[in-house]
Amino acid sequence: MQRRFYFDANATEPLRPEARAATLAALDALGNPSSIHGEGRAARRLLEDAREAIAARFGGAPRNLVFTAGGTEADALAIHGLAGGGRVLRGATEHPAVIAAAGPQAGIIPVDPQGVVRLEALEAMLAEGAALVSVMLANNETGTVQPVAEISRLCRAAGVAFHVDAVQGAGRLPTSLAEMGADAISLSGHKLGGPPGAGALLLTRDAADRLMPLMLGGGQERGRRGGTHALPAIAGFAAAARAATAEDAASLAPLRDAIERAAVACGAVVIAGGAARLPNTTCLMLPGCRAESQVIALDLAGLAVSAGSACSSGKVARSHVLEAMSLGAGAGEAIRVSLPWNATGEHVSVFAEAYRSMAERMGRRAA
Repeated sequence: MQRRFYFDANATEPLRPEARAATLAALDALGNPSSIHGEGRAARRLLEDAREAIAARFGGAPRNLVFTAGGTEADALAIHGLAGGGRVLRGATEHPAVIAAAGPQAGIIPVDPQGVVRLEALEAMLAEGAALVSVMLANNETGTVQPVAEISRLCRAAGVAFHVDAVQGAGRLPTSLAEMGADAISLSGHKLGGPPGAGALLLTRDAADRLMPLMLGGGQERGRRGGTHALPAIAGFAAAARAATAEDAASLAPLRDAIERAAVACGAVVIAGGAARLPNTTCLMLPGCRAESQVIALDLAGLAVSAGSACSSGKVARSHVLEAMSLGAGAGEAIRVSLPWNATGEHVSVFAEAYRSMAERMGRRAA
């Protein structure tokens, strides 16, 4: 049987052992956290312990953390719940969840060829009026890190709320609501190495007090998000948040750099190589070779990579992120390689050989 190697951590991280243990323990807990009997109170303790751990990990207060079903819902809750129907400004390279929530009337903040938001353009757009700015901490396709502190400064000067989609950066970069100067940050458990099914929106006190809910129901989450809590997923989320550290993630950067050197030797171009990036992520363009063909070829060789966002119903299409970075035809010729938390040097050697073989079959030759 062919051995498989996983290079798609930005779609979902492998489950961490700490998260697996916490999830299984919560599955054995009998009781709904909203019930007042003994079993319900025990479940509530698990829930609130998780809330405290995640809030502390990302620089906020537990009472201002709202559990959701994942990052997409957290983005939607932030945008609809804080903009109040007012004008939203969002980055040109945002995740589809933010693009959809912001809607077609949103102002689009342009980016430079490295994928970094153009601050002068944002400042001019803020002068025209806005209710909310939504920008991601780190891009899911290229790994480009946005200057969120500078964006926060501009938003504060204009009196505009600021939301950071931190789903991809959390656990891989220093991530703190307070230090970023954001009013709200979105988080997702499975992007940290927890199970899917749990996310969160962490807000400042003022933002939490004025947040308008998307889902009404039984009054859970202080009335900010109705619905029975997915306690096992939330417990796993908290365990993964404790385990995932920026210091550990930084150790993946040498592996990423080695992968890039091997790919460049085969004629590839590293997208956004001049920007600050996630330590586990590289976007590799192979001129003249369709991204879909590359993904399939590497999959047949036992390597799981992706092209663009994983939230596109399994489709491979031209990347709106790379198009916004003015890459033209190259937007359809790039793959994303994102190393998981448990990657080793073997990942590098396996990738280098598979990529070289693929490039040669597709008509390229190593330099």
